[in-house]
Amino acid sequence: MLPPGPSEPAGNLRRVSTARVPTHQEGAVPRETPMVTLPDRPSDVRPVDVAVLARIAGADLNPGSGAGPVLDAAVRPVTGVTLRAAEVRPGDLFAALPGARAHGADFAGHALSAGAVAILTDPDGLARPDVRSSGVPVLVRSAPREVVGPVSAAVYGEPTARMRVLGITGTSGKTTVGHLLEAGLVAAGRSSGLLGTVRTRVTVPGAEPRALPSAFTTPEAPDLQAMFAVMLEAGVTDVAMEVSSHALALGRVGGTRFAVGGFTNLSQDHLDFHPTMSDYFEAKATLFGGSVGTDPADRAVVCVDDGWGRQLADRRTDAVTVSTDPSVHATWTARDVQSHPDGTQTFVAQGPDGLAQDVTLALPGAYNVANALVALAVLDADGIPPAVAAEGFATLAVPGRMQRVDAGQDFLAVVDYAHKPAAVAALLDALRAQVPSSARVITVLGCGGDRDRAKRPMMGAAATLRSDLLVVTDDNPRTEDPAEIRAEMLAGAMAEPARGELVEIGDRRAAIVHAVRAARPGDVVVVAGKGHETGQERGSVKYPFDDVDEVVAAIVETDR
Repeated sequence: MLPPGPSEPAGNLRRVSTARVPTHQEGAVPRETPMVTLPDRPSDVRPVDVAVLARIAGADLNPGSGAGPVLDAAVRPVTGVTLRAAEVRPGDLFAALPGARAHGADFAGHALSAGAVAILTDPDGLARPDVRSSGVPVLVRSAPREVVGPVSAAVYGEPTARMRVLGITGTSGKTTVGHLLEAGLVAAGRSSGLLGTVRTRVTVPGAEPRALPSAFTTPEAPDLQAMFAVMLEAGVTDVAMEVSSHALALGRVGGTRFAVGGFTNLSQDHLDFHPTMSDYFEAKATLFGGSVGTDPADRAVVCVDDGWGRQLADRRTDAVTVSTDPSVHATWTARDVQSHPDGTQTFVAQGPDGLAQDVTLALPGAYNVANALVALAVLDADGIPPAVAAEGFATLAVPGRMQRVDAGQDFLAVVDYAHKPAAVAALLDALRAQVPSSARVITVLGCGGDRDRAKRPMMGAAATLRSDLLVVTDDNPRTEDPAEIRAEMLAGAMAEPARGELVEIGDRRAAIVHAVRAARPGDVVVVAGKGHETGQERGSVKYPFDDVDEVVAAIVETDR
């Protein structure tokens, strides 16, 4: 351990100043073989008349006039939809929506020059010069974002009417449940699609997985419906999909038919976007209750291990319920949960009609038992026998989710995406339970910039209470001052009388090296917050950075 400096602050906090450590090249963990990428739009699209889309949107069809009369406006064929003028292709409808900094209608001229044949906008957009003089049909509605999804679904042939979409929402666990669903579908021989934070891909029996381009956990509505259509062309029958609160609040899943919706849990996050926890919950609940442009899931699976889940189950009275507490009256419960030294765990899933299914998980932690129960219940609702689903679960590992890093070192190293107070607490509790009482837990953690500030002191507190050494560092500071973000985390940590040792190292690479150097045989080093991410956002630039690679490189460098 480094000795305290002469200006060490009060308490047990040390600030370690270090120059930026050069990028490591050696010792990288082998990556998955790059997949063939499918196109971002289907190859076969049947044109849809503008008048049909106007009816679906409940919009006024108001042709532009400045460039001359629009002939046969009602039968102008549309073959694609986009929100971004720079991505317009000939035959597209350009959805010119109001934004936080600009109105999409300001870019209508660019869209028209690229081949847009119609515009969907609001009255404010209609008043913009490029729209009024467009010479193309203009669909006008007061809240156009609400109907972009249904309009896009119509253009791409209602793809989700011909496949089964399994949507998962909640604060934590979406990615893990999505991968569990995919594993169960593959085990059952189904042609599956996966849409999520880590991967977006298609897996068809007898063929190598193929990737799909995606920039968000849940893509914008036109991209999402095009993606579904591409999946359908590839033979997909079932899709496992993460559904974020942003996507539900912003109508990105409008026009999507969900065969089953699953709810994992709710804890503080995204309060930079949602004004209150109640607003956050109501956005999630949209998957089960519907809203303008979004139909509720046909069937519902709800984990009732927290109050928000119980509230949702009270609303959706036909929901299949899940709980890790055997004493709770739920459709699915877990009993005989056993954790094993190799990081696996086993339990018995108790289901309806006396069903008892043995389940093995390569994912430790009580929260992963809950995730597996949700996945098992969703797959059961999709017609996958629990025994088959459990086969798929047995060896699943999810990138950046309790991911073990083994480079021959004499301690346990883990990388995880936990970036919320409850997730940090659950992660560290799970790791603490896996190791002998003599082992120390060493945590490297930061908080993202331009995001919910209220959770920063809570994350610092949650981490220090469960760590023998907490190294506070930078995550993705984005446009904020990294030192101020760290100070907010440290304020929460320093307020805890039972805190562990604290060290502040801004440079994330140096922080990881420090944690690895501090580890003794049998200890646990956990690097949390970024998980699967392969970049660090500083200012407006994303620099290459991978926590897994950095942990391996630090182990090699320190000869552990």
